[in-house]
Amino acid sequence: MAVVLFSYFAAVIVITGLMVVGLRKPIYSALSLLVLFFHVAGIYLLLDAEFIFAVQVIAYAGAILVLYLFVVMLLDVKAEEGYHRQLVIGLLLAFALIGEIIYILSGSTFGEGHIASIKTIDPLPGSTESIGHLLFTRYLFPFEVASIILLVAMIGAIFLAKEKVFDKEP
Repeated sequence: MAVVLFSYFAAVIVITGLMVVGLRKPIYSALSLLVLFFHVAGIYLLLDAEFIFAVQVIAYAGAILVLYLFVVMLLDVKAEEGYHRQLVIGLLLAFALIGEIIYILSGSTFGEGHIASIKTIDPLPGSTESIGHLLFTRYLFPFEVASIILLVAMIGAIFLAKEKVFDKEP
């Protein structure tokens, strides 16, 4: 049963991911992203990571998607003329990336008896305390990099919105 559910979630994630980058209207892309976020949360639920499931639903499907919708409405994005050329280039890059992932995974020894040595505080992996400990010890640098990337994206969105507001003449 778990394999069937995982296959369903994975198929919907791939399809809606392609719809996010392939649909012409940004609102439809955002709605596809919402479906994608909920199905990723479903995979977390299958993995018995209830805390990460809740964070996925609250943070991504709630807050991040609303932020994306505000940016789309604020920028008033229209369909570009060179859409088909961008779609072809995007598909070529996606297939190249998929090929690289297949090449890397075909030569890897992932799952062949190697056991990760992660010390957890709580015997229940996925608990709030063990996630916090790992986040601020082992994964501190990626956490800080993600915060800097979000800060740069926020400043860029403000800059683009401010430019549009001041370009309009009364």
